[in-house]
Amino acid sequence: MQELEKQFHIRCVPGDVGRYCILPGDPGRCAAIAALFDDARLVAQNREFTIYTGALLGEPVTVCSTGIGGPSAAIAMEELTAIGADTFVRVGTCGGIDLDVRSGDIVVATGAVRQEGTSREYAPIEFPAVADLTVTNALVDAARSMGKTVHAGVVQAKDSFYGQHSPGRMPVSFELQNKWEAWKRLGVKASEMESAALFVVAAARKVRCGACFHVIWNQEREAAGLDQDMSEDTSAAVGVGVEALKLLIARDRG
Repeated sequence: MQELEKQFHIRCVPGDVGRYCILPGDPGRCAAIAALFDDARLVAQNREFTIYTGALLGEPVTVCSTGIGGPSAAIAMEELTAIGADTFVRVGTCGGIDLDVRSGDIVVATGAVRQEGTSREYAPIEFPAVADLTVTNALVDAARSMGKTVHAGVVQAKDSFYGQHSPGRMPVSFELQNKWEAWKRLGVKASEMESAALFVVAAARKVRCGACFHVIWNQEREAAGLDQDMSEDTSAAVGVGVEALKLLIARDRG
């Protein structure tokens, strides 16, 4: 591919981003995340990608939104990696699957079910989508230090939001429902849309990636008649992501 002065989608050049990056989905969350950095500045905005760079503990850090799903998340990671980033924390939302996972909890992904298409253009399906252990440990440590209820385990990554929420009206309902039952029996913690792609791209590009999610709702708890309240405040997961970056920076220096 022709070398470009700026990365084609994120519109950034070397020096614009730090080696440590937080990856939310929603561009609207980037300013609030950047406000937790020191001396943050808006670097670029294009399509679903909004990028701010600032500092944590004196180290350059970046927040870059990725939109929804694996394809655009992979683009962001590819282009950030091309200009010097090497450590990524995905911060997002999820729906719980395991009955112990409640609205408002934090899920840290140790790995992801590859029920999406992007990762298949990087690795055979037999290759597992696994989070980086160092990043994962930092996320769990950060969540616990903040007094959050945290669940570490496998998540399901899919391409279709409504394939999860309305599987019965899909022409392939039999497949979706049978696989969902398998994820439940296997103890999968939650469902989301980006981590499998990010973990596999990270493996291909030899960079580190972990992911934490705010649980909005658990449809299995609802089906079981268990009490829960919808929770859409993602500030706790964002705080966990930022604290994890601080831990990683300090541990890398050590």
